[in-house]
Amino acid sequence: MYTVKEIAKLLDMSEHTVRYYTDMGLVPSLKRDKNGNRLFDEQSKNWLIGIKNLRGSGMSIQAVKEYVNLCLQGESTLKIRYEIILEQKKKLEEQLKEMNERYKYIEHKVNWYLDIMNHRIPDNSNPGTWSTSGSESQVESYASLGSVGHEAL
Repeated sequence: MYTVKEIAKLLDMSEHTVRYYTDMGLVPSLKRDKNGNRLFDEQSKNWLIGIKNLRGSGMSIQAVKEYVNLCLQGESTLKIRYEIILEQKKKLEEQLKEMNERYKYIEHKVNWYLDIMNHRIPDNSNPGTWSTSGSESQVESYASLGSVGHEAL
């Protein structure tokens, strides 16, 4: 059995978060000692791992609570749980796509600044020195990288 402090450390969670999850009824296997202190067994640890991952995927507390309740109902809810997880996967895939686009943009910016600092290209990172015609060409050339403005932005 683990205390709140021990389970929080073991799962890399704050004690506050562990208490919040138990107060929300997300750990149905939670035990308490004679003084009312929370005690966590392996089953409780598994619930917390699942909750941590669902929350980390962006699922709301209410959605996690509904998911936990469905789990407690057993095999008859498998299809619904599958659909919930599938929907969450789709959301994560979209977030991953957006994050990859941002990463590519930042990666390009790093190389662009290196080129300026190594005097391979002129320094056009100062908005005060941009010309209208130059800014238009920058907007067009960097639109494919997700930029919607000047290179330095």
